[in-house]
Amino acid sequence: MFKKILIANRGEIALRIQRACRELGVRAVIVYSEADRDAKYVKLADEAVCIGPPASAQSYLNMPAIIAAAEVTDAEAIHPGYGFLSENADFAERVQQSGFTFIGPTPESIRVMGDKVAAKQAMIKSGVPTVPGAEGALPDDPKEIIRQARAVGYPVIIKAAGGGGGRGMRVVHTEAALIHAVQTTRAEAGAAFGNPTVYMEKFLENPRHIEIQVLADSHRNAVWLGERDCSMQRRHQKIIEEAPAPGIPRRVIERIGERCVAACKKIGYRGAGTFEFLYENGEFYFIEMNTRVQVEHPVTELVTGIDIVQMQIKIAAGEKLPFTQRQIEMRGHAIECRINAEDPYKFTPSPGRITMWHPPGGPGVRVDSHAYTNYFVPPNYDSMIGKIITHGDTREQALARMRTALLETVIEGIQTNTPLHRELVVDAKFVEGGTCIHYLEGWMAQRKR
Repeated sequence: MFKKILIANRGEIALRIQRACRELGVRAVIVYSEADRDAKYVKLADEAVCIGPPASAQSYLNMPAIIAAAEVTDAEAIHPGYGFLSENADFAERVQQSGFTFIGPTPESIRVMGDKVAAKQAMIKSGVPTVPGAEGALPDDPKEIIRQARAVGYPVIIKAAGGGGGRGMRVVHTEAALIHAVQTTRAEAGAAFGNPTVYMEKFLENPRHIEIQVLADSHRNAVWLGERDCSMQRRHQKIIEEAPAPGIPRRVIERIGERCVAACKKIGYRGAGTFEFLYENGEFYFIEMNTRVQVEHPVTELVTGIDIVQMQIKIAAGEKLPFTQRQIEMRGHAIECRINAEDPYKFTPSPGRITMWHPPGGPGVRVDSHAYTNYFVPPNYDSMIGKIITHGDTREQALARMRTALLETVIEGIQTNTPLHRELVVDAKFVEGGTCIHYLEGWMAQRKR
């Protein structure tokens, strides 16, 4: 096991990794920007190193500064968390070349899965079902693009090969709009991701977003830890997640879970990862793989009893998975609400000082957050300031606990999306379970009338 790990991230995930390190008896080094000087996890760290000004490009995305911090503190490994450099193959490579262990997959795995075209082709070879569409990147010839779209059938969606987080995609309903959509998406992809490659898929009208959590070690062992339903989202950004997914037959879930494990073994995957799927009419369609820990990992932890962050660290240290697939049991139901510093209905960011922070408690309630009374939410980063997660023997109990938890939550001084969550957890369709990925946007449009 490592003696010291550098955490190359901020916010709630930095605190989460720090806690995992403490339980394992590992010293944690925190890097921080000037905007995060007063963060809770910086004060609690064994060592803390300022790596630059508030702008991400000069701090959390500054590879030389992060590696230099690892060198001066004698860290042995670097945990990238999620976001920032967590899925950057060049960073993983530089970490290894500098003599440190990257807590995550190999640079090669990140590279393949980071390119959506390459990832899709790898999944086809591994027997994982994918969304119907043109195989490979779209050509330059407009006539060939039109031919492929006709073969797939409208509506289609044009996606950036290097995209993520809901960016770099455009739905096309008619042939007349196709070429312009491809050109626009290419230009956006080149500017945003440094990769203008785009590809085409069938646009599914009412799918759910279901994902499979996997763990794989460097000894060719792999397991899947059940599924999560992340369909409650806006502009492809998840807001509420739960495990297990309501209303999907277990045999269907088990079949796709086994295929994900087989794919991990085939591509030589190592670490924690998530296979993301669209699910419609009883069929799963692979869309992408996230080669890092997910924001929503706590719901899986609560239903399996497995600490995913500790497992990432143990796998990176060369340990074998301590359990087999048969030993993994799903217990009860868990729901997570992301708490963002934003207007609950317009979604405009609301940075500023929190004058009152009173998180909920009680049986089956977990709060992952770095916020506290008098904490200043900086305007420089993602608006998420925490997550409320509840667990119960049944979905009904988990939902009841979430309603109570949200009512107990008091955050003053800034706006948060807590009022939106309070409405959603009593919404009849959500309570019933199984809403599609477009449900929330339709709900919001209806609410404005």
